[in-house]
Amino acid sequence: MDIKVLGTGCPKCKTLEKLTRDAVEELGIDATVTKVEDIMDIMQYNVAKTPALVVDGKVLVKGSLPSYDALKKMLS
Repeated sequence: MDIKVLGTGCPKCKTLEKLTRDAVEELGIDATVTKVEDIMDIMQYNVAKTPALVVDGKVLVKGSLPSYDALKKMLS
């Protein structure tokens, strides 16, 4: 699984990255989690607001911070 956390470094973006890494570890998912901070790379996903979460090329979250439980459901 290829997971990208899109965000320029705001507190919510950092929180989403941490929650995503924690969820991947807790669920035992074989995944690569990458933080994308370059605005030009972020714009390729048609995301106007960050944080955003992209899993295997599909944008699942944009402009909000999901709860940890909701995040685990998305990833499993």
